[in-house]
Amino acid sequence: MDFTVPDELQLLRNTVREYVRDRLVPLSMEIERQELIPPDVLEEMKELGFFGLPFPEEYGGLGAGELGYCLAMEELGAANAAISNVIGGHSSLSGMAIYVDGSEDLKSRYLPEMCSGRKLGAFALTEPNAGSDAAHIQVNAERADGGFRLTGTKMWVTNGPVADVLATFAVTDKGAGTKGITAFAVDTHQDGVRVGKIDEKMGLHGSLTSEIIFDGAFVPQENVIGEEGRGFRTAMKTLDAARIALGASCVGQAQAMLQRAVQWSKERLQFGRPIGSNQAIQWMLADSEVDIHAGRMMVYNAAWKIDTGQRASHEAAVVKLYCSEMVNRVADRCVQVHGGMGYMRELDIERFYRDARILRIYEGTSEVQRMIIADDLLKA
Repeated sequence: MDFTVPDELQLLRNTVREYVRDRLVPLSMEIERQELIPPDVLEEMKELGFFGLPFPEEYGGLGAGELGYCLAMEELGAANAAISNVIGGHSSLSGMAIYVDGSEDLKSRYLPEMCSGRKLGAFALTEPNAGSDAAHIQVNAERADGGFRLTGTKMWVTNGPVADVLATFAVTDKGAGTKGITAFAVDTHQDGVRVGKIDEKMGLHGSLTSEIIFDGAFVPQENVIGEEGRGFRTAMKTLDAARIALGASCVGQAQAMLQRAVQWSKERLQFGRPIGSNQAIQWMLADSEVDIHAGRMMVYNAAWKIDTGQRASHEAAVVKLYCSEMVNRVADRCVQVHGGMGYMRELDIERFYRDARILRIYEGTSEVQRMIIADDLLKA
């Protein structure tokens, strides 16, 4: 395959890179302290089209496809993972669920407002008793006149406290296993939907997550995503694309940390010379560069497969596993290179380290990805 990035996507990447450098990086520490992305920054990103990156122009998106979206997510991850997390919860998960399986009516009603950022999306799958075991969710969807009523609790919903629309999953047939799960697009501004506990997290402090509690919330029939009883399939298809984009954010975060470690290695003096002259430091930098390069190539290959209409479930699991573990290796090395200063909050290397830890857990743990990969191998 040709690894040359098309001119229009190079332009997109450069635009995002300049915005990240000039606008977002200087704000990264403020976002951390305030635990909030400034509203004016969110408005700017809406105007730039960041909330509709992967979606076709006919729905108001930028039409960048999966590869273009990954190029942008790589750059956004380099600024602050909370920013790429907000975009990911909105586009990779909520919007993507509607896009991959929603009816034309559903897509035309929701995607234009989501691509413009007028409506913010969230993805509600995880429950108190169904994390990695998503096949056993318990939120119930009881049939009602003209639709369904949802009852139960979702947890750890990215963008949950501020979302306007939820791509959520509920049981419509309790005896059918995964074939009894249905996906829904749920408007949050209605009776029967409320925000529960807002989570206090180790990292990602500018990205809000919470419980979402359904108490008889009504969802009309036309807001079913895909077919009734095929919601688990919709969730898995959505996560394929989302895991690749998350891998891109991992690459961006790792690249940003390595750049800081390289600069520190040139400037920091010990024993009368820059620490970068020591082989122990050089090897940590070199190993990180190799890790990042491998992750980037995996992401681009998987994104290319998505954009060319090929199935990429296996590649998505490989990307998610490798890139989420890679960024944690790089984070650990870069803190070590910085020594005691790497542990201090005055440098953002400490924030990168905390932000990276969740990446091995959400959107499918490393253990689950290994199960998927091994299952594919054993079926072959």
